[in-house]
Amino acid sequence: MTRFTTAIGADPDQAAAWLLKGNCVAVPTETVYGLAANALDPAAVVRIFEIKNRPAFDPLIVHVTGLEQAQGYAEEIPAPLRSLAEYFWPGPLTILVSKGSNIPDLVTSGLPRVALRAPAHPLAQALLHALPFPLAAPSANPFGYISPTTAKHVFDQLQGKIPYILDGGPCRVGVESTIVGFENGQTTVYRLGGLAIEKIEAHIGPVQVQLNQSSNPAAPGMLKSHYAPRKPMILLEKTPWPDEKRRIGLLTLRRRTDLPEHALQIVLSETGDLAEAAQNLFAALRTLDQADIDLIVAESLPEEGLGRAINDRLRRAAAQE
Repeated sequence: MTRFTTAIGADPDQAAAWLLKGNCVAVPTETVYGLAANALDPAAVVRIFEIKNRPAFDPLIVHVTGLEQAQGYAEEIPAPLRSLAEYFWPGPLTILVSKGSNIPDLVTSGLPRVALRAPAHPLAQALLHALPFPLAAPSANPFGYISPTTAKHVFDQLQGKIPYILDGGPCRVGVESTIVGFENGQTTVYRLGGLAIEKIEAHIGPVQVQLNQSSNPAAPGMLKSHYAPRKPMILLEKTPWPDEKRRIGLLTLRRRTDLPEHALQIVLSETGDLAEAAQNLFAALRTLDQADIDLIVAESLPEEGLGRAINDRLRRAAAQE
């Protein structure tokens, strides 16, 4: 693999120059930072899998400027998904649709549908408008590890593996996009994310939720174990507070005053705001993973709004393969 002197900057033209040469760069979005390459070039897409050490059976999301460009890479966009894209794009929504013949099978892991998204970050949009192709872009981190929400997170993990990190500041949403498809006549949510189900249902009516945690996923982000720290982690959704002497780091929504003296506490939102908690989630997990502790304990959040997406990430982070 080629070694680079990794630069960080805010110039979309410089990022575009590297992408036009078939290289990968890191790109900011409102959700997390993505590791981007030309989605129409299988050789460039292969580099994404190599850099991330990502299994080829895990499909990628293709980033576009908006609905007009998306139509060029889909055989058909069902009416409910079209309506969602018209209303929520650009934003943290991914639609899963029948793929056009111009999308390489490598991008979809051989599956018949492609995941399309129009990111809301202005630098991501500037970059996409400067390119003659869409961008395949999973999260810019080693496969299975905590997703990056700042340029420094990307640099710490991928330094030397990519030539450029487009720095757009901290991610505003902080968890990946919600993935929605349409099958058997019903709109289906495959991955919980930065667009709450309540907002989707307010726009198009009831949806079904199909969060298959599989080693052969039908859509990106559906693997059972994912977003995981290196340290052991348990979720208090089902597990009682551990009665032991190990050094513990607690991830909690609001501050607690009843913890053991040896526990380190990371608070996602002092006011209990779920949007703020989502924005802080991956950075908090990263802080705990780097702390002088033996075990990460996470408390589940209310199963409403973005709390559902946060709990989904915590369950996957705590899962053991």
